[in-house]
Amino acid sequence: MARDRRISKDDAMTNIQDMFSDPQAVARYTEGPPRFVPGYNAMLSMAAILLAERARNDARILVLGAGGGLELRTFAQAQPRWRFDGVDPSAAMLGLAKQTLGPLAPRAHLHQGYIDDAPAGPFDGASCLLTLHFVDVAERRRIASEIRRRLKPGAAFVVAHLSAPSGEEERPLWLSRYSAFLAATRSALCCAMTYPCSDGGITRMIRVSSRLVQPQLLPNRHEPG
Repeated sequence: MARDRRISKDDAMTNIQDMFSDPQAVARYTEGPPRFVPGYNAMLSMAAILLAERARNDARILVLGAGGGLELRTFAQAQPRWRFDGVDPSAAMLGLAKQTLGPLAPRAHLHQGYIDDAPAGPFDGASCLLTLHFVDVAERRRIASEIRRRLKPGAAFVVAHLSAPSGEEERPLWLSRYSAFLAATRSALCCAMTYPCSDGGITRMIRVSSRLVQPQLLPNRHEPG
């Protein structure tokens, strides 16, 4: 019988808070994603393009998981009249987001908390990039529903989600591919993640990721909130 890899909502929230409360890790955060997530910058640019397909020029956009500010900065640079509400549980990461935005910061209202702490909207679009893997499937569905409830009719909701096969036969192959990628870029990765430059550090990260990641396809329809 396959081992259940799910973690509780409380454990997931603790993991998030611990991960993004270390001052050194926070200070180096903006160096990390472009180095250890394949195509990270292209993903941000494409998210901005997808939002712009349905959002007006003076749109108000909800960004869940806004800590660090990389996503907000890309969106703000692409659309000079957009305004943003960014939500993140880490005060330190929101502080970093403000620094990352620099002169663009006045266009973003930053809120510490989770989706329930987000303004009611209605928003012209929303994004949630590389964030849902921190919580279990039921919470992901609830978050998606809460975001949907805050959107105007027809507004775009752009999601990028980490997932992996759940089968014991497929999972090792998937993880080995990412392990090979990390090995090829491990100097930059380990510096960004404060892990030692060793196979042990890479293995540790993959082990943590495999414990958090759950494959799930969100339904196209959401029940009314």
